[in-house]
Amino acid sequence: MNRFKKLVIAAGLIFSMSATMMAGTTEAATNHQVKPGETYYKIAVKYGVPVNKLMSENNAKSSALNAGKSLVIPKSEITAAEKDLIARLVRAEAVGEPYAGKVAVATVVLNRVASKDFPNTVSGVVNQVSNGYYAFTPVKNGQINKPADAESKRAVNEALAFKGQGKGSLFFYNPKTAVSKWVFSRKTTVTIGKHRFAI
Repeated sequence: MNRFKKLVIAAGLIFSMSATMMAGTTEAATNHQVKPGETYYKIAVKYGVPVNKLMSENNAKSSALNAGKSLVIPKSEITAAEKDLIARLVRAEAVGEPYAGKVAVATVVLNRVASKDFPNTVSGVVNQVSNGYYAFTPVKNGQINKPADAESKRAVNEALAFKGQGKGSLFFYNPKTAVSKWVFSRKTTVTIGKHRFAI
């Protein structure tokens, strides 16, 4: 019994140390050492934080950035799980579309979260059902459950970096396949690939 107690205590210590080490590696970075050629925008995309928030956090008066400088990285506005959910939606909605179109799809989700006319969470926006209609077809047909590819994940980080600087698109659709007449009444902000984005 005494030997068993020692094994339990040792196992507990190992588990506790592992949890501590894992917590340190999974948390978002709080500092970043600037490398040659990096810009505030590239760093914002890397961490998935708004570039204006990154600059504000570091009291940047201009976009000039010197290699070797240590930057404080602000906490991401959304969780890793929420980033993954948006990335899976981007993959499903924008497969075969240009990269800019994938960023724009992710931006629509973020714009909806920020809008008073939509749910105020990523999950609420992505999974929204109104009057029996799904906001996004991939949620209805199950495509949302497929893993996101690297480009879709990067598109989400870029949309987060660009946050607050776009035209505020809240909708997107393919004009060749859209069946809703209402969506055609929305003001177009940009067309990228086969998708038309609108407010």
